[in-house]
Amino acid sequence: MSFPAFFDDAPAIRVRDPLAGFLGSAEGGAMTYRYADAVRLCGHSCPVVAGAWLMVRAGLEWLYGDDLPERGGIEVQMRDGVAQGTTGVTASVATLVTGAAAEGGFHGIGSGHLFARRGLLRFEAPIDGVMGLRRRDNGAGVVVDIDTGHVPHDPAMADLMPRAVAGRADPAGQARFAALFQDRVRRMLAAADDPKLIHLYDWPAP
Repeated sequence: MSFPAFFDDAPAIRVRDPLAGFLGSAEGGAMTYRYADAVRLCGHSCPVVAGAWLMVRAGLEWLYGDDLPERGGIEVQMRDGVAQGTTGVTASVATLVTGAAAEGGFHGIGSGHLFARRGLLRFEAPIDGVMGLRRRDNGAGVVVDIDTGHVPHDPAMADLMPRAVAGRADPAGQARFAALFQDRVRRMLAAADDPKLIHLYDWPAP
């Protein structure tokens, strides 16, 4: 499989999953997720997938600092409903990295439901941002929002995108559209630490 080269330059997210350690899936439970993993999960690379990746990364850094985030130890709440807009796509990326899942998630091991992740992902939360992340161990929380307009499309997309979407672009136009589309993703990932792109707010415990 050949991905654009800039995927390798995107910031990675390293976590510790106690379940993976318990079952011997990864030594010490330590695992590294990369942007290409999110692309494989969603089946495509776009500003929504890149934005979700960057929001989760920034939120985890806010909550854990230099420590490894605990996968399965984080609750995720989405502002919008699961079927609203691109919420489901964003939530799927959050689940990939944090392990937080809705009613279809892992129910845990044994009668004590050890390492359960079911019910850690919820929608229609009363928050002023795309998503909220909260640590289960100490209650620390952060609300994360994104301003994708800070990294706009190339002006040429105003003509290229309608043609491509309508199936009226010739091969050269389609190739140009795809290249510029991914270039916006590249620029977003390169701006991972720009506070004008990703906004973080303290989320006090209720």
